[in-house]
Amino acid sequence: MSQGLLEELRWRGLVHQTTADDTLPAYLNSGARVGYCGFDPTNDSLTIGNLMPIMLLGHLQRHGHRPIVLMGGGTGLIGDPSGKDAERSLLSREQVAANVASCSRIFERILDFDGNSPNGALLVNNVDWLGQLGFLEVLRDVGKHFSVNAMIQKDSVRDRLENREQGISYTEFSYMLLQAYDFLHLRRTMECTLQIAGSDQYGNIVCGIDLIRRDMIDQSEDEPRGYGITGPLVTKADGTKFGKSESGAIWLTAERTSPWAFHQFWLNASDEDAGKYLRFFTFLDKETIEDLEQRHAAQPHERLAQKALANEVTRMLHGQEEVDRAEAAAAALFGGNLRSLDSQQLGDVFADVPHSSHSRDKLTAGCSLLEFLPETSLAASKREAREFLKNGSISINGEKLDGANALERSLGSEDLLHGQTILLKRGKKAWHATQWT
Repeated sequence: MSQGLLEELRWRGLVHQTTADDTLPAYLNSGARVGYCGFDPTNDSLTIGNLMPIMLLGHLQRHGHRPIVLMGGGTGLIGDPSGKDAERSLLSREQVAANVASCSRIFERILDFDGNSPNGALLVNNVDWLGQLGFLEVLRDVGKHFSVNAMIQKDSVRDRLENREQGISYTEFSYMLLQAYDFLHLRRTMECTLQIAGSDQYGNIVCGIDLIRRDMIDQSEDEPRGYGITGPLVTKADGTKFGKSESGAIWLTAERTSPWAFHQFWLNASDEDAGKYLRFFTFLDKETIEDLEQRHAAQPHERLAQKALANEVTRMLHGQEEVDRAEAAAAALFGGNLRSLDSQQLGDVFADVPHSSHSRDKLTAGCSLLEFLPETSLAASKREAREFLKNGSISINGEKLDGANALERSLGSEDLLHGQTILLKRGKKAWHATQWT
């Protein structure tokens, strides 16, 4: 049974808007409810931009309510115009179905799908009901309740209409009707009275509640129609976009973003953001988070908040074993003991550094480092290479060379890691990975 779900969400900063601040808290606190959030399968994975609404579903479940994950196998064929500057490329039915199957496993890491539990999570696919609707049926039973005048005032539509180069197709214009019908369908069939989403979906939630109200016009006013909760837009303190790294978007599956890179993303959070992200993206309680913040403030160089954040989120999405591997890889990387990394760790750690491929024959007779460095990103010329070697700025596989002897150093087969890789470094951060085949 929920006791103070909204209160917890508010101290965490997870509430942007609700559709009924006056009645929703009492409604949630007076019984077990059912709430859902929709996810369109536009890729075979979800990014960490989707993590906040998943966390909201997690809190809903932890407060005794039943969460529903709605996979947009139907709406994914259309495409949500919200936040998009141009028309989406339509995916095939086969690709959407494959994406649904691939994305579904993510939710099992955060939600409990125990079928015997009264608040066990459910996963549904809206193609199961949207795919059964006929065009005339949608126009008569759904479309008649929507005013075009009101629809074109929605931000997602108005922004596209005002830019004549972009425009909006009738297909995407109709998206909000389908999302509204999703809420109505779940209200009819699963007693779902709450929709959770990001802040950009508030208008679509209101459309769904209005459709439910029209559908239930003959029923008692005491019967709840529907409610909505939206989470805030996640931002970074420095103004750069959340969820992006130098190598691109951060994904929630290991095939798209390695657990190492995932762990590093959170570990690199700024001091200003770490506390906020602990509230947003972990289930740590208030006392634990505030204690971490206090200890972090006293010893910021220890980065206690960032370490707790990285470990908690990585454990949640990838498991404790991957946390241990990430920490071991970091210790090897910064301690210089790169030979302790297995081949997968080595590949993950150095996936995003400059790299080049070379013939292993060059190692047989010894490959002069002075001659070779200009072939990498670490030196622009032989003159620069000589300067860096004399200054002791170059490391091989994490081991710094002695400047006095570095000019005579050659690369050989004994330098290969796992039989194929030699890692070169200039200074503290400039790496270059070489592959020898």
